[in-house]
Amino acid sequence: MDEDELKKRLAGYASEYRMFRDGKEDNEVLPDTSFASNVIVFPDFEKLKNEVENMRTKLSMLLLERDELQFVICKNIEMEYMMKLGSIEYKAYEAQCVTLRLKRKIELIQTKKNRQEKVIFSEIEEVLDSEFAEYQKQLDEQINKMNEALKRSKAEILTDEESKELKKLYRKIVKALHPDIHPDVSKAQFHLFDNAVQAYKNGDLNTLRIIGEMIGNDSLSQQYDDALTQLTEEKNRLQNLLKVIKDSIEKIKSEYPYTMKEIIEDKGKTEIKKQELESILSQYNELISIYQTKIEEMMR
Repeated sequence: MDEDELKKRLAGYASEYRMFRDGKEDNEVLPDTSFASNVIVFPDFEKLKNEVENMRTKLSMLLLERDELQFVICKNIEMEYMMKLGSIEYKAYEAQCVTLRLKRKIELIQTKKNRQEKVIFSEIEEVLDSEFAEYQKQLDEQINKMNEALKRSKAEILTDEESKELKKLYRKIVKALHPDIHPDVSKAQFHLFDNAVQAYKNGDLNTLRIIGEMIGNDSLSQQYDDALTQLTEEKNRLQNLLKVIKDSIEKIKSEYPYTMKEIIEDKGKTEIKKQELESILSQYNELISIYQTKIEEMMR
């Protein structure tokens, strides 16, 4: 073997060595790794998934708290308030409406007399009916509240164990079907949830048991477990929703009928409120008598 042939063989061996050392063929296209430095490192998938699930659980608890405030606690407070003070409050408000109507009637009569026009009471009453329609509407609403309170007071009362089961079932259904937790629920599922809400309002334990059996023990299939970005969006959505529900709970607690809770739970405060309403009623009745006398004098 001459020197030139030897050099060629050595060059070939060296080339083969480099090829196997690098683990690639000479004609293999190397992958482009220039993007590697730009890869974003996401939080652990399971950790984020668990955070979202925990937030859903917390949201279901807050939704239960809000609904219990609206449909149970506040309704019971209003029932107690109406049973203890509703009748006298209605009389006081009714007397206020009569007083204001008579005062306005005097003004209309005086206007007619100033213009030297004939006073036609049927026309004046039509004007008053129109102007005081909103007052009548509020009086009717007060009557409806009293009727609801009377109906609720006669409703079947659940035992402590039944009440606990009712809340447990409702929370399970809320977590599985509530559209705030699962925005993509079907129409059928939404209708089922609406039935659950009505059953909870009415203390209908049997209906909630049936719905609870229908949904089973598992929540709806997760909508956002297929991608970290979607899980992150869901986490942000739930965070905002949690704040909204918390604010709504605080709002409920700052308004009627929840604000009457302290009054109805204290006999002394209930009696004080009753005396205040009776005093107001007495004052309005005095004004009614004065205005009626005034109208009689104007028409002589």
